[in-house]
Amino acid sequence: MTTCVFVQIRCTPGTTYKVAEDIALREIHSELYSTSGEWDLLVKLYIPEGKDVGHYINEQLADVPGIERTLTTLTFKAF
Repeated sequence: MTTCVFVQIRCTPGTTYKVAEDIALREIHSELYSTSGEWDLLVKLYIPEGKDVGHYINEQLADVPGIERTLTTLTFKAF
């Protein structure tokens, strides 16, 4: 079973659209949104089975130029 995570991203000022474009081109996301407030983007990802969440995010997402900081929220099957 894959793990669903939400990653909030803070971008270097003026780079949000470029960061979003770079993420979209990697085709690793399920959904990608621009947000207002403290965070600039919200990405919904499904981590492949058997992959470590932290390593996957660091290797597939966090190295996108223009990302200053991320906040990952893990999800759990509640029902």
